[in-house]
Amino acid sequence: MAYTPPRHCSRCGGVLAPVAGKPGQRVCENAPCGEITYLSPIPVVAAIVERRGAIILVRGHGWPESWYGLVTGFLEPEESPEAAARREVGEELGLTVTESRLIGAYPFARMNQVIIAYHMPAEGEIVLDQTELAGFKEVPADKLRPWDFGTGAAVRDFLEQRRRG
Repeated sequence: MAYTPPRHCSRCGGVLAPVAGKPGQRVCENAPCGEITYLSPIPVVAAIVERRGAIILVRGHGWPESWYGLVTGFLEPEESPEAAARREVGEELGLTVTESRLIGAYPFARMNQVIIAYHMPAEGEIVLDQTELAGFKEVPADKLRPWDFGTGAAVRDFLEQRRRG
C-alpha cells in the first residue's frame, strides 16, 4: 500500500490543497486557519541482523510466502535511530544486539519514508513475536542477495562494504 497524503487539516478539519511549487506542502483552504501541513518523510529503522554467520530475514503477516525482509520499525519519540533498531530486534526476534554499524539512509518515496539501516550482529535464541511477524529464515551471509525496493538498497550496500572488508 502506497503512502496517501492527508486530505484534511489536523487543526480545524478543513480541506488541504497543494501549495504551488512546493510538492511537500499542503495548505488548509479554510481561510481563517491557513495551517501549512508538511509531508515530511517518516523515519523508519532497518536492521541487518547477523547471528552465527547468517542474516535473519523476517516475513510480515499478509506478505506472500516467498517474501522476506529486514527487521524494521518506526522511531518512538525521543529515541535515537540506533536505539530504535536495537529495540525492534529485541521485540521482534528476542535477540540481544552485540554491536551496531550504520549502513546508510535510503529514501522510500512510495511510502513517504526514509529508512535508516544498521548492521547488527546479535546473540541468543530467536523468540519470534508472532503478533508482528509470520516467520523468519536464516540466510548464510555469502548467499544473501539484495532486492529491488525498500530495504534492498541497504542490503546491497552492506554486501558491498562486506566485500571490501
